[in-house]
Amino acid sequence: MANTPSAKKATRKIARRTAINKSRVSRVRTFVRKVEEALAAGDKAAAETAFQNAQPELMRAASKGVLHKNTASRKVSRLAQRVKGLSA
Repeated sequence: MANTPSAKKATRKIARRTAINKSRVSRVRTFVRKVEEALAAGDKAAAETAFQNAQPELMRAASKGVLHKNTASRKVSRLAQRVKGLSA
């Protein structure tokens, strides 16, 4: 357990940031899941709409440091490829 006042404050800050980051990760997963469900259903219009909503959410998570920039870009790219391939 933390003994110094600064260490106690650090643990409080870490707990607060962890809760915020968990919320952000959960939000990203929800948006990505909506795209996945639309793709599984074969609904191109719904997939495109869900993808348009998921893309900024992924990039926001990257800018906030929840996801690495390359990870977010890779996820966006792969989702876009799958949405595009749905019509073929």
